[in-house]
Amino acid sequence: MQTISVPLQNRSYPIWIEKGLLIKLPELLKPMNQGQKWVIFSQNEIISLYGNSLYKGLKSTGFQVELVVFPDGEKAKSLNELEGIFSQLIGMGCDRSSTFLALGGGVVGDATGFIAASFMRGVDYIQIPTTLLAMVDSSIGGKTGVNLLDGKNLVGAIWQPKAVVIDIELLKSLQEREIISAMGEVLKYGAILDRNLFEVVAENLNDILNLSKPELLTEVIGRCAKLKADVVVEDEREGGKRRILNFGHTIGHALETHFGFETLRHGEAVAYGMLAAGKLSNEDGRLEIEDFELLQTTIKKLPLPKLPEFDAENILKIIQRDKKVKDRKINFVLLEAIGKTVIVDSIEKESIIKAMESL
Repeated sequence: MQTISVPLQNRSYPIWIEKGLLIKLPELLKPMNQGQKWVIFSQNEIISLYGNSLYKGLKSTGFQVELVVFPDGEKAKSLNELEGIFSQLIGMGCDRSSTFLALGGGVVGDATGFIAASFMRGVDYIQIPTTLLAMVDSSIGGKTGVNLLDGKNLVGAIWQPKAVVIDIELLKSLQEREIISAMGEVLKYGAILDRNLFEVVAENLNDILNLSKPELLTEVIGRCAKLKADVVVEDEREGGKRRILNFGHTIGHALETHFGFETLRHGEAVAYGMLAAGKLSNEDGRLEIEDFELLQTTIKKLPLPKLPEFDAENILKIIQRDKKVKDRKINFVLLEAIGKTVIVDSIEKESIIKAMESL
């Protein structure tokens, strides 16, 4: 089993990566079981695929385990939905000693983490990501959040998990679009932190997309997880370096909010956001044309959905409401080279609109 440490003093935790790890999980978690309530948070399809067997495995190993079912999609991340879940937890007899298990993709991880951070002023939780996107990104680092009508993740907390459990066997049940979406975040890590990783992914994109090389996929997931963990350790509260993880997200989040999840998935939106940020980086005189073309060519190899027509001015209004805006200045993560970033707040609105119109 590959173990990556996230050393945050008394909030430290491991990231465990191994094929078939979910089956071994009850034994792995046994030392943490002190007779408390354990609650699996998931969604219907994932429960059918993995949740029921995990529930039975924990039950047969002596865990007091319950199950909470979120609605499908982003509905799980609404404050109205969570109010009923808090009442449900009280009815189950949960208290401050309870441990929550987030079994699912980014939506389940975000919502469960927020519930864990809020319930009884904070309880332990463990991330068990079932999507590639969650494995390489959202399950690591403790960022939790729920949505408002005004935008994604505008209410949340940073609440570190007790462990992250990554089983690449779970990826076999994903639709191809979910793998494609995740590659937006995978390429992001290479673009901002590791040129070699970017080139490895670019050269092996088809093999990664069709899951034909499990060892390569495990290596890529492990490298992304380690890069994320290192950034989180350096800047847990997103006051400095951690902000570079938002490369492609400033425009990407706005596109995602504007079009909705069915039209544009998170990683797809990030991929389009990286194209725009790459163009801004090049036109700002920071990114050489060769690196911009490498970024652009690689991202365009992904079979992304075609963007419907949109008014860039409307997207800009969404960006201006984003939590990355400070003192009315839009913070952009730009590239100086593949693997090297800079954060700026001096990009003209006309340039942002022009970059979006080029997508």
